Amino acid sequence: MLNNESSLLITGGTGSFGKAFIERVLKTYPQVRRLVVFSRDELKQWELQQLYPTDIYPQLRFFLGDVREQNRLRRALTKIDIVVHAAALKQVPTAEYNPMEFINTNVIGAQNLIEACLDSQVKTVVALSTDKAAAPVNLYGATKLCSDKLFVAANRYAGKEDGLRFSVVRYGNVMGSRGSVIPFFLQQAKQGVLPITDPRMTRFNISLEEGVDMVLWAINNAKGSELLVPKIPSYKITDVAEAIGPSCKKPITGIRPGEKIHEEMITSSDSFSTIDLGKYYAIMPSSYNRSMTSYKHIGEIKAVKAGFAYNSGSNDSFLTVQELRRLICQHVDPEFKPT
Repeated sequence: MLNNESSLLITGGTGSFGKAFIERVLKTYPQVRRLVVFSRDELKQWELQQLYPTDIYPQLRFFLGDVREQNRLRRALTKIDIVVHAAALKQVPTAEYNPMEFINTNVIGAQNLIEACLDSQVKTVVALSTDKAAAPVNLYGATKLCSDKLFVAANRYAGKEDGLRFSVVRYGNVMGSRGSVIPFFLQQAKQGVLPITDPRMTRFNISLEEGVDMVLWAINNAKGSELLVPKIPSYKITDVAEAIGPSCKKPITGIRPGEKIHEEMITSSDSFSTIDLGKYYAIMPSSYNRSMTSYKHIGEIKAVKAGFAYNSGSNDSFLTVQELRRLICQHVDPEFKPT
C-alpha cells in the first residue's frame, strides 16, 4: 500500500509518464520517504532536478542507469518497497529496423529488473505495457508481450511467503505523449497538411492523468500475476484530423511498417481468463487458479463472456470531434484552436 512511509523507484522516470507520476506522488504523499528516478538520460534528469530542487524535495533521488545493467538496478533498488517499470523503447517503425536494441531494453531489461527485485526487499512491482502487445504484429508489440509474460511468470519465483507481487497495466495511446499522433498533427497543421495513414484507422485514448490513476490503483489493489486493462474510449484518426485541422489537406499515405488498422487490448483468446472489475478488466494467467474472491473488496466482480474481445474499432465508446478538441485543450495545449 502506497503511503508517506513508502520508498519508490520508477524506471524511465524522465519520460512523459514518469514526470506525471512523480508530480502526483509528491502532491499526494508529500512526506513520502523516498522516490528514486531511474533513467539513462542525463540531460532530462538535470532538467527535472531544476523543477524539484534537493533543498525542497530531499526525498527525490536521481539515479543514472540503464535497465540493461542488472548490477546498476540492484544498487538503485536498495531499501525500495515499490517499483514502477516505465522504461522502454517504443517507436514502432524504429523497432522494425533495430530489433535487437528493442529486445535488449524491453525484454532483457525487464528480466534484469525482475531478477534485481527478487533479490531485494521490494514488495510491489507494476510494469507498464501497451495495447500493441495484444496479438502483436510488430517488433515493439512482440517485445512488450514478452515483457508482460516475464512479469506475470515472476510471481511463481517470488512465492507467497515473500509477499512480492508483480502486476502489469496495459493501456492505449496516451494523449499528448511524445511521438503520438496528436502532437504530430498539431505541428503538421502549421504547414496545412495532415497526412492520414489509413482513413479506417482507430486507436484507444487515455490521458496521462488516467494512466497515473491506473498505476496507483494497481499499486494499492493488484494481487499479483494479473494484467490490468482500463475501460477507455477510442477515436478515429479522421476525427482527430478534423478536430485539429478542418481546413488542412489530408492526403492518404498508407500505413507504416508494423502498424494495425485497429488496436486490441483483450483478444478473444484472453476472454476465458478475463474478469470485469468495474473500472478495469483483469486478464488472469490461465496457469493460475486465482479466485475472483481476491477482489471482493472492490465490489461486484464478474467473468466476461467467452469470446469477448476489446478492440479500438469495435469499442462501444468513441470520442467525437468536439470531445477531442476539449481534451486537446485540457491535456495537450491550453491555447489550441482548430486550423
